[in-house]
Amino acid sequence: QVQLVESGGGLVQAGGSLRLSCAASGGTFNTYTVGWFRQAPGKEREFIAGITWSGSPTDYADSVKGRFTCSRDDANNIVYLQMTTLKPGDTAVYYCARKRLPFTNSAPFDYWGQGTQVTVSS
Repeated sequence: QVQLVESGGGLVQAGGSLRLSCAASGGTFNTYTVGWFRQAPGKEREFIAGITWSGSPTDYADSVKGRFTCSRDDANNIVYLQMTTLKPGDTAVYYCARKRLPFTNSAPFDYWGQGTQVTVSS
């Protein structure tokens, strides 16, 4: 059973940076697209970024484009989300997720981490 664990969240001032990690265990990771999502209080969960099995970005939400970057370290089964120029509006619980099927961007995200809180103060 694949398990994903996010880490790296915390409290940061506006304009600061954080790097989130998504570590996978119990299954392969390097042949799957991985996505990052976030959910702010009172709002629906939204997709913000993704990275394919080959290391190419899938897409970035307009709200984070130019500020957030996905990367992956397949040797260690980790996907990163580098967040810069953080804003109070980025405050949310951040989740990573893995696609159900390898080598495709069409399958649903089936495996989810428990989330890590990011709080940006003004």
